[in-house]
Amino acid sequence: MSVPDELTEEQKQYLAGFASGQAAARAPRGVVPGAGGPAGPEAIHFRAQNHVLAEGKKLVAEEEAKRKKNPLDMWDELTANARDGKFPKGTDVFLYKFHGLFYVAPAQDAFMCRLRIPNGILSAHQFRAVAELAQAYGGGYVHVTTRANLQIREIKPTDVVGVLTGLAQAGLTSRGAGADNIRNITGNATAGIDPQELYDTRPLGLELHHYILNHREMYGLPRKFNIAFDGGGAVASLEDTNDIGFSAVRVEAGKAVPPGVYFRVAVGGITGHRDFARDLGVLIKPEQCVPVAAALVRVFIEHGDRTDRKKARMKYVLDRFGLEKYLDEAEKHLPAKLVRFPPAECSPRPALDRLGHIGVHPQKHAGKFYVGVVLPAGRLECEQMRGLAAIAERHGSGAIRLTVWQNLLVSDIDAGSLDAVKREIEALGLAWRASNVRAGLVACTGNRGCKFSASDTKRHAADIANHLDARLAFDVPVNIHLTGCPNSCAQHYIGDIGLLATKVSTGEDSEIEGYHLYLGGGYGTDRALAREVLRDVPAGDVPQAIERVLAAYVLERKSEAESFREFAARLSVDRLRALVRSELAQAA
Repeated sequence: MSVPDELTEEQKQYLAGFASGQAAARAPRGVVPGAGGPAGPEAIHFRAQNHVLAEGKKLVAEEEAKRKKNPLDMWDELTANARDGKFPKGTDVFLYKFHGLFYVAPAQDAFMCRLRIPNGILSAHQFRAVAELAQAYGGGYVHVTTRANLQIREIKPTDVVGVLTGLAQAGLTSRGAGADNIRNITGNATAGIDPQELYDTRPLGLELHHYILNHREMYGLPRKFNIAFDGGGAVASLEDTNDIGFSAVRVEAGKAVPPGVYFRVAVGGITGHRDFARDLGVLIKPEQCVPVAAALVRVFIEHGDRTDRKKARMKYVLDRFGLEKYLDEAEKHLPAKLVRFPPAECSPRPALDRLGHIGVHPQKHAGKFYVGVVLPAGRLECEQMRGLAAIAERHGSGAIRLTVWQNLLVSDIDAGSLDAVKREIEALGLAWRASNVRAGLVACTGNRGCKFSASDTKRHAADIANHLDARLAFDVPVNIHLTGCPNSCAQHYIGDIGLLATKVSTGEDSEIEGYHLYLGGGYGTDRALAREVLRDVPAGDVPQAIERVLAAYVLERKSEAESFREFAARLSVDRLRALVRSELAQAA
């Protein structure tokens, strides 16, 4: 067959079209050939990555993984692996987290599934559905997290589809619950029922939740991102430990803006990196919260570090830019400049109740009460979940409210039903009242379920509470936070007493579980970062060390009004260290 010396114009057009079609077929879905990224909402991420590459820098492995494969488009791959009983490998372990699925080996050769529960509030029907999924596909229990969320653990690879579809059928989702995404949107556990709150933030939390779910550019950030709302209620939401915290404030008449309730915006909180969120200097209306959140996130997308995971948080962009430049960049994504307004011109926030998440409390609705249920280090058995769902339906409105303190509230209970509710909670092996130690006890998953943890935090938390309750009648609230690694999921820096897990050498080429001890943290109006007092305390010695410190506080405080945080701040680190070491020496 002879080949013509020159192609006709029609042949040239045909070949050009064929080549273009082949290039399009080879390109990842949504990618415009030659454009260096997708044409859709994810384009903002590719532009940021391309800028890094243009500067001659190297993207971290997670950025390369997101660049090659959109994790939200992995359903066929995920279902095929489930059918074959396969766990993900390599960077796919990271990408699975976009679906809330964490392969937690070697701690457990299984998946953990983390949900998204906006405001931490779900119905009794949904709560019962999670219990059924945990019973059918998990280990028969769930964990309540420090973001007022739920985790199902011990899921086999063959069961992940059953879990995900079961959640969807219950009106729940795990989409974006892990990896480089905006985590569960939190708020005050008592939102809408709190007698002192300034604003019911539940609609704002829901609005932002659905905004995230329906805007694909809100996924695949430089790293994880936390957002919380505080409406001025008695139970803290810890909004100032988040990347973005919205706080309701009241402005009285005679100021530069009309009187009413507004929100202040704080940014860059990450206590694991020793920083609370900083006030952005603006005052916004409630309806501006979601657009402002989206604008602030977009600046992080554009300028967050994609070359170093340790620096890939909002705090470090703020450190580079400063607050004013970050705000200027955010306002490019908003229709108008935000109102600058000093915090001092706002009325003080209503006081927090450190025990407001435990026991019986009146609601804003006459004759109605909520009951805070104590959970052992945030763990709930499935049968207990079914029982709590029944209590909520029988005696309340059917709402279950999770808290950032790893417990839950049952709300809208009539006064005449309170005694029955108390009895039924106790019959489940749970409690509606707690000592001042147990009420403020927070522990991360620990090394029984997390590969990063250096110790069994939940077991040690129980050991500490049992030891202290048997020896001290402590008359004020105290928060003890145990975290298994520097990621600080349990926020050890803001506890009155913070414990960071470590391995302690025995001097015989072996190691045991232990902790570094921190004292004097706080949150809200008492916010402070705890100071490191002692390193490498064996786990078995920790309860005695804490007992000595708390006993010294009771004896040496200036008055009953002096909090433990104030006491710890007043003493030098050397003095605090001497208290701990004295007890350890006596124990030896």
